[in-house]
Amino acid sequence: MLDQLAHAIERHCVGPWSETAVPKLSLVALDELIEPMEVTYEPMICFIADGHKRTVAGEHSWITPPGAMAFFTLDLPVTATFEKVPYRAAVMRLDHQALAALQLELAEAGPPAPPAAAAAVTAPMAPELVDAVTRWVRLCGTPEDIGPLGPRIETEILYRMLRSPLGPMLRHWSLADSAAARIRTTARWIRDRYAEPLGIDEIAEVARMSPATLHRHFKAATGMSPLRFQKHLRLQQARRLLFTRDMTAAQVAQEVGYASATQFSREYRRAHGRPPGQDVAHLRTRLTGAREVPLLHDGSGAKP
Repeated sequence: MLDQLAHAIERHCVGPWSETAVPKLSLVALDELIEPMEVTYEPMICFIADGHKRTVAGEHSWITPPGAMAFFTLDLPVTATFEKVPYRAAVMRLDHQALAALQLELAEAGPPAPPAAAAAVTAPMAPELVDAVTRWVRLCGTPEDIGPLGPRIETEILYRMLRSPLGPMLRHWSLADSAAARIRTTARWIRDRYAEPLGIDEIAEVARMSPATLHRHFKAATGMSPLRFQKHLRLQQARRLLFTRDMTAAQVAQEVGYASATQFSREYRRAHGRPPGQDVAHLRTRLTGAREVPLLHDGSGAKP
């Protein structure tokens, strides 16, 4: 069954990764190993049909093999490394309201919610789930069926995920006032204000937690403290700006919220191994002849 899903992804994926006409569905198809990529994930489920991917966020690391799915619960800056190709994956962007509505329709409470938030959870896919995801991807080939069948298959996928080992975490994630929901809201709030001077007390107020409780839940979820999370977002964006625009390191430092260009260069080198100018030159050299596979993403969608 995984072969059928991999074939459907390969058939309908335009380029290494692409959005589709099916709402909330993106596809990834890589045939050659590429350099590790920095990307900011949005809440999503990644269904792996072939290949291996390692995802690193702060102190956390996850490996997703063929036949597994990975649930990413919040906006999260990560480094994604594709360790085995061919790599084929279908990605579903998640809507907590749709999950909550389905749970109300099922009229079930489910197992007790996990006590702490987590940024990612992996689990094997049952054959019934693989079949549903395959049918969902195949809708790309019959556009006239997307409207009538797309929402129904999407609901089936959510239903089968609720019945999977990921069910307890999905239920917890969809609750309006759970720890997971608060951390998700806080992470999105920080992401939207990554260039602003933020203090831990201000962030804790957004999360409606004490600073100590926020730190514990946030680090458990992301592998980073809230302020390190913000720094990671700043340095990711700085790298994109240096690579895509004609800006000096000092200009980029100011753009992403650093008051000191010296501090920016020091932290950039610590994060990427080279000073800003040398790192960008190295990136451009690596990109030459790379068949238009980008090394950096703007985080605007749930891509790989």
